[in-house]
Amino acid sequence: MKFPLSLLAGPALIILPAVAAAEAGWTDYAAIAELVPTARPYYEVHLEVKQNPSGCRNSSWFYQDYGLRGSDKMFDTLLEAVQSGKRVRLYVTGKCNLNGYSDFSAVGILP
Repeated sequence: MKFPLSLLAGPALIILPAVAAAEAGWTDYAAIAELVPTARPYYEVHLEVKQNPSGCRNSSWFYQDYGLRGSDKMFDTLLEAVQSGKRVRLYVTGKCNLNGYSDFSAVGILP
């Protein structure tokens, strides 16, 4: 029995453009609108940025896995920014979760 190639082509055409559009890079600096620790394996950050190079569907929400090395330091930096009102930028990896949030791997904070 031959497996129809068209069954694979359909999902590939839907998934590949989203992956191809994703890029890594820095967002612009912005104030944190919300920092959300969750019971899920990641925390969420709402940052009203004008520039998000990731290409993810939701350009103002970001996530970080708790298990990633350095994630506790990044969370502490974000918490400091919330408390002080300082602006931050995030280095997005180009990876998007199912909610369309951008994964990030570094945080920059303005003095």
